[in-house]
Amino acid sequence: MNNWAKCNYRNSRDSNVIAIDFKKLWDVVIEQFPMDIHSIHDPRHWKQVEKNGLLLAKETGVDETIIKLFSIFHDSRRVTNNIDDGHGLRGAELARTLKGQYFDLPDDPFEILIDACTNHTGGQHTSNMTIATCWDADRLDLPRAGITPDPERMCTAPGRRLARTV
Repeated sequence: MNNWAKCNYRNSRDSNVIAIDFKKLWDVVIEQFPMDIHSIHDPRHWKQVEKNGLLLAKETGVDETIIKLFSIFHDSRRVTNNIDDGHGLRGAELARTLKGQYFDLPDDPFEILIDACTNHTGGQHTSNMTIATCWDADRLDLPRAGITPDPERMCTAPGRRLARTV
């Protein structure tokens, strides 16, 4: 499960390349995870969200680095498997804390990550394709909790198509 690789992030507006050691980031986030490491919102779920997101990104064309970061942070600060208001915001705050220490992103993509994490539980739709891809990646893993994903709650065409097959 810990097969995160180093990844280079290229800012599309200039030639700066930012290296992210996903293995190290993965380890740091797991170390502070407040729940049982084998809960329904555990790192296995995060890895499935990454897998779903990368699959969706092949069609949506979004930034795969943000998908990977979202998968790590979105549920990383849950304290219960039940309704846990604010867990997305807490995950976003963890990302803010670790930015500059274990990873870095330019401000605009970082704010997209923060928005994706903070608001991922409301079931809403968004016109931002990166955020939409993140949210669909998470929603496509609902069967682990005995919930069938609703295609109408998906934000992307590939997400809706995949939800119909689950």
